[in-house]
Amino acid sequence: MAERRTTMMDPPIETLLEKVDSKYTLVSLAAKRGREVNSYFNQLGEGLGSIVPPQVTSISRKPLSIGLDEIAAGKITYHRIPVEGEEEVAEEVTGL
Repeated sequence: MAERRTTMMDPPIETLLEKVDSKYTLVSLAAKRGREVNSYFNQLGEGLGSIVPPQVTSISRKPLSIGLDEIAAGKITYHRIPVEGEEEVAEEVTGL
């Protein structure tokens, strides 16, 4: 039986894509959370405390990797906001 090889990408991309609807959403969500984590670490000495700290324990010190770990753990989610007029277009297309 073949052993599963370890990859450089941990968590695996397949696990991450199960948490979102597309790879573009994954990139956007991870980048936004990475910026928030980076801001949190930068403001630690200032004592502001306005940004949410990392939600998982990660062996990585990179903000983007921490964001990806949080997405894989289910700590970071997203909600799609419907655009006005989007329902009308969908109705027109299905009405054909």
